Amino acid sequence: MKALLFTCVLVPWLAAASARRVDQDSQLIPGSLSGSQLNGYFSDHLKSRRARRALPAADEPDDSPIPDASDLPTCLLCVCLTGSVYCEEVSPDITSVPKLPKETAYLYARFNKIKKISTKDFSDIVTLRRIDLTGNMISEIEDGAFSKLALLEELSLAENKLVKLPMLPAKLTSFNVNYNLLKTKGVKANTFRKLTKLVNLFLANNQLEAVPQIPENVRILHLQNNNITEVNVNTFCRSNDTYYLRPSLSEVRLDGNPVVLSKFPDSFTCMKILPVGRYR
Repeated sequence: MKALLFTCVLVPWLAAASARRVDQDSQLIPGSLSGSQLNGYFSDHLKSRRARRALPAADEPDDSPIPDASDLPTCLLCVCLTGSVYCEEVSPDITSVPKLPKETAYLYARFNKIKKISTKDFSDIVTLRRIDLTGNMISEIEDGAFSKLALLEELSLAENKLVKLPMLPAKLTSFNVNYNLLKTKGVKANTFRKLTKLVNLFLANNQLEAVPQIPENVRILHLQNNNITEVNVNTFCRSNDTYYLRPSLSEVRLDGNPVVLSKFPDSFTCMKILPVGRYR
């Protein structure tokens, strides 16, 4: 009798408690409370928490170091095509000549922050035919930096900070050092004399006080905007040879210099053209 009474009282109480528990949970968990839906809810909730943990905090600073250009492979930093390397306006900045592939024939490294050219920069790249380093910050070139470049034909060092020139490869046909800080004392007497294949020589916008010795084969010579104050018979012609002619020299620019060219009429008798410049 007691057992029957206990059952009649306890069972309804447990049922009511269970109903209350379900009602509370239904306020926390949307939708039906079937077992499969409960499993799906908790599975999605767990995935969401894991995803939030995996995401970096929005306000956390990025402490990853900025890579140094010298630590990166050249052909990742630059554009390498067959025989050509293009390193123009590279970011991050390059401050020295990048290590080149062995077969490089053409290097374009314009508008960077290269400051110096050393003897090791091109010592192993004997295939180079053209180097363009325009628009850098080069103030020093070690002697012998180009000595092993027997095939080099074109070299541009325009728009740098050079105060003197190194020895140049014998096969150069074009040399450009416009817009530097060159004075006559920074150009050795034989710097150009041995360049028997030189055709184009650009020395404009420097601080030269005199015209350097010009090789016979030069056709275009730019010396405008320097500090040249005079020319003499031996500048372009030969004082001891009145029959000497220079038919190759087809363009000479001396405009923007202090020199008054009309004061030196005998200095151009061997030429087929007169220099561009001030005559009065």
